[in-house]
Amino acid sequence: MSGPLTGLRIIEMVGLGPCPFAAMMFADMGAEVIRIDRPPVPGAANPFPMLGTKYDVMARGRRSLALDLKQPQDRAALLELVGKADALIEGFRPGVMERLGLGPDVCLQKNPRLVFGRMTGWGQDGPLAQVAGHDLNYIALSGMLQAMGRPDTPPAPPLNLVGDFGGGAMMLAFGVVCALLEAKTSGRGQVVDAAMVDGSALLGAMLYGFRAYGAWNDQRGSNMLDGGAHFYDTYACADGKFVSVGAIEPQFYQLLQQHAGITDPAFQQQMHTPAWPELKQKLATIFGSKTRAEWCAIMEGTDICFAPVLDMAEAPQHLHNLARQNFIEVDGVTQPAPAPRFSRSVPDVPQAPAQPGQHSQDILRDWGVAPNNSVTSAS
Repeated sequence: MSGPLTGLRIIEMVGLGPCPFAAMMFADMGAEVIRIDRPPVPGAANPFPMLGTKYDVMARGRRSLALDLKQPQDRAALLELVGKADALIEGFRPGVMERLGLGPDVCLQKNPRLVFGRMTGWGQDGPLAQVAGHDLNYIALSGMLQAMGRPDTPPAPPLNLVGDFGGGAMMLAFGVVCALLEAKTSGRGQVVDAAMVDGSALLGAMLYGFRAYGAWNDQRGSNMLDGGAHFYDTYACADGKFVSVGAIEPQFYQLLQQHAGITDPAFQQQMHTPAWPELKQKLATIFGSKTRAEWCAIMEGTDICFAPVLDMAEAPQHLHNLARQNFIEVDGVTQPAPAPRFSRSVPDVPQAPAQPGQHSQDILRDWGVAPNNSVTSAS
């Protein structure tokens, strides 16, 4: 293995969404991450049939150990692994790890240098800590969801990128790395409480500042960055495809007018907000007069701040993404490449996702933990 995190040993308690994404980030950067899976149950209903297959992209780059944590011998095996790990990450509801006898107090007693990363939606405490939720609910409470979408429609779900992955997984990964760096000095581990509602609120730091200053209002679709401005939005083309324009700075806005053939003097009032709705209609008519490919030939590669809106089939084939190798193929599955880039400690290409329990005996042997009958049967 190679990468800037080579040498770190991390235990991932397998769950859904943000915790696997954070574990993928660690593995992408060279950490040895082992997945603690539940033993497969034949015939059990599976609402996510891609999990445990090569299509489970967020499981890439790790080996899998299947443990039944309701069994004392399997809990003991996990604690032996904890004693040899740098960090453990889990994404269960508050109290689940404690009820299993594997909470932070027990694990830190076993390994005082351990960083115990906890990923939840609402946090480890607070009135909603024990309530079920999903990405959409967490970003709703942070104030971010209300700002997304068109003014004449309900707020638009931004996939699960803001809560699960931006405000959740990346904050967990950042917090764990911070705690690991601190442990090098103090010699002591600690608990990292990463909550998606906290993280998605933090992602809105700039907007909260703008609002306090008076440069942002709560009317969705009336601000510069939420689709209110004619020069910062997406537009339909003659072929039904879309382009994105972000010509905020005056010099970029001037280029937009030049390349779009705009001579209407009304466009000179770029920052006159009452004129934005009318200018948006005019710009929509202009972009609707040519195909996306025609606009790309005119605008792509200029300083207009322009890009075609690509779907997930098109994005890996774009010349820039090809040149940057932004997408890779692992076991026949096209997926995003590890990021960010490093000049020296370059990570390896990730390995395909493991099946649950695929490496049980290998992991126990490599980590110096004696196998037991329960683990053997789960392999």
